[in-house]
Amino acid sequence: MAHSRRTALKTLAGLGLVSLAACAGPETSAPTPTTTAAAAPPRRLGAEWDKHARTFMSWPTATIWAEDLAPVRKDIAGLAQAIAQHESVVLLARPEDVDGAQRACGSGVEVVPIPVDDLWARDTLPVFVAGAGVDFNFNGWGNKQTHSNDAGVARAVLDRYGLSRVATTLVAEGGSLETDGAGTLMATESSLVNDNRNPGKTRDQIEAELVRVLGVSKVIWFDGVRGKDITDAHVDCLARFVAPGVVLLDKAFPGGPADFWSQAADQARAVLAASTDARGKPIQVVDLPQPDPDRVAVRDPKAVISYANFYIGNTAVFMPKFGDAAGDDRARQILRDHFPDREVVPVSIDAIASGGGGIHCATHDQPAA
Repeated sequence: MAHSRRTALKTLAGLGLVSLAACAGPETSAPTPTTTAAAAPPRRLGAEWDKHARTFMSWPTATIWAEDLAPVRKDIAGLAQAIAQHESVVLLARPEDVDGAQRACGSGVEVVPIPVDDLWARDTLPVFVAGAGVDFNFNGWGNKQTHSNDAGVARAVLDRYGLSRVATTLVAEGGSLETDGAGTLMATESSLVNDNRNPGKTRDQIEAELVRVLGVSKVIWFDGVRGKDITDAHVDCLARFVAPGVVLLDKAFPGGPADFWSQAADQARAVLAASTDARGKPIQVVDLPQPDPDRVAVRDPKAVISYANFYIGNTAVFMPKFGDAAGDDRARQILRDHFPDREVVPVSIDAIASGGGGIHCATHDQPAA
């Protein structure tokens, strides 16, 4: 089995396939819908900088990572320990992995026995809204990989923490959604308006359902990129809110040739320049330049090398440390400028990045009540 998100796409590309739908694994049925309590408060998808009750993470398994398991577990343990210096961290692990995960992460991290397949907690956990959670029917990023345990993580977490489950027919991942907490949502069409997740649904239909289940009032759509990474270009590696009306936008290192990703960023920039947020205010765009690709420690061509995949904690912001000292320092200062009341903590995540994701992909915040 492919051992990471990166490898799944690398294998498909090697077969010369244009469409990833033909490589879909066995179709999985969506969970049986349940009804949210009538007395539930109005839904609100909060901003990541709102206070958290805890950060969730997941412990990677040999089923997915095979020979790369040791280095990626080291990265996850280091990231969990860094975040635990600032807020509660709950690590989900297969029951047989709990003891080993606890030893690796130390007593500052709570390890709970919930079966998982991989480390991408951002995508598998519920998207939390005002005392409840939306179960977006995780299907392995469009059936590109089989994740039978991860498909049940959202329901398991909601049950364990006594939260209502908001049912939806949509298939989506947490990394495909980015909000300012004030009613504005950003998303890429490539990862949502896609038959590998939501066959037969139009963008308008998908948007209406996002408004219903998340309580947002405006969706800003970017084209994204189809079929070049396993997520179909999640927004959380492209554009991130740092305040209502302020977006940090991934920017390619200067001098490199234009590619799918730089073109997607240029398209997003044009969309944002012509957009207003849910309050009707223009959006300020701030560049977040990538590091020099010749100076980064990660050499895998499929690695995610984007500072935009940072994570905002209660008292700190966690950013990837790629090894280009000038690029790392520049990104750290940009984040400091926007979060002056939080420490900016660089974390080395070479194995996670090589697997096709980053710090934000590996974390999932639960808002405080």
